[in-house]
Amino acid sequence: MPKQKTHKGAKKRLKITAKGKLLREPAGGGHLQEKKDSSRKRRYLKKTTIGSAKQVKTLKRMLGSSI
Repeated sequence: MPKQKTHKGAKKRLKITAKGKLLREPAGGGHLQEKKDSSRKRRYLKKTTIGSAKQVKTLKRMLGSSI
C-alpha cells in the first residue's frame, strides 16, 4: 500500500499549534488594500482558528502523519 502524501496546498495555508489546533489566515487580505481601512487590514493579518471538528479531522489527515 502506498504512503499517504501531504497535501501541499494545505501545508502552505495551515499551521498546527502545540495543542493541536489549526490556524489559518482569513480570506480577503491579499490584494486591493488601498480601499480597505487600517483596522480591517490589521484584522486580515491575524490568524484565526478553524472550529468545526469535522473540518479539523479532514485537514489534519491532509497534512499527513506528522501529527
